[in-house]
Amino acid sequence: MEDYNKIIESLGVRFIKAKNIKILHPLTIENFYDVENTLILPKKGEIKFGKDKEVVKEGELLFIPGGKMVSITYGSGEPMRLSNDDFISNRERYFQPLALHDDGTAENFSYITFEAKVFDSVNFFASLDIPPFIIRDEKITTLLKSVIEEDLSENAGKGRVVKICTDYLVVEIVRYILKNRLFVEQLATNSTYFKDPRLIDIFAFIKEQIGGDLSNKVLANVANVSEDYVGQYFKMLTGINPQDYIEYQRMEKAVTLLRTTKKSIRQIGKEVGYKDTAYFCRRFKMMFGIPAGKMRRRESLMNV
Repeated sequence: MEDYNKIIESLGVRFIKAKNIKILHPLTIENFYDVENTLILPKKGEIKFGKDKEVVKEGELLFIPGGKMVSITYGSGEPMRLSNDDFISNRERYFQPLALHDDGTAENFSYITFEAKVFDSVNFFASLDIPPFIIRDEKITTLLKSVIEEDLSENAGKGRVVKICTDYLVVEIVRYILKNRLFVEQLATNSTYFKDPRLIDIFAFIKEQIGGDLSNKVLANVANVSEDYVGQYFKMLTGINPQDYIEYQRMEKAVTLLRTTKKSIRQIGKEVGYKDTAYFCRRFKMMFGIPAGKMRRRESLMNV
């Protein structure tokens, strides 16, 4: 348990957004994907997810770790089936933001997205390689509601309260996983590399130099191992090769820049290490299922 305490203490948690949403028409998003973690609370109606269409009932929570692609159905009745790309292009046809205390009579849900990184470098839940799952916990539900209520309010100091509640929420999700002994093998296998200081140095270097030279030769110098060994060493501890990890980190940074700046796609591609804009755009769409420009449009729609 002491190892998990150290990991929790090292977590950097960042609130991204929270919304109350009314479902205008039942729909299935075949390949829902986000780089951040998503926690969804059905308030009226139901949500289904995964190949087996597992049902998340009113009052339960669906947790989708960042980086996990999943089929998700909102609302009861016969759903329209859409790709993530189609949904983002036509989001306003299916979802409508709700005011703080306006639950109405239609099916609706609340959600929050957040980042949780170990040593401010590695997405914790994504690194564990765990699937989306249902949470049945009153405390976590209450915390989610508190975050949304604060974020949608005009209260003084709301940003600080949102941060505190989001930190608490993440700790409670980790506690829930441990208490219910969920994903025991994944936790045992994939959390071990957080204990290796050389690997943590590599993670930190990749974050700091995301737009620069991150070849295996450079990483080998950071970890003080041979160039021939560094790829094997990294994969042995993390389960993926370093260049795949670097591409994910670059694309995650690109998503952040698309969401928070007005920089051109060409500028963003260069900033995260891609000199060829066309190649950057191809890799972005391959990873997220949508063009970079539509990812930016998605954010503008979600903030309406």
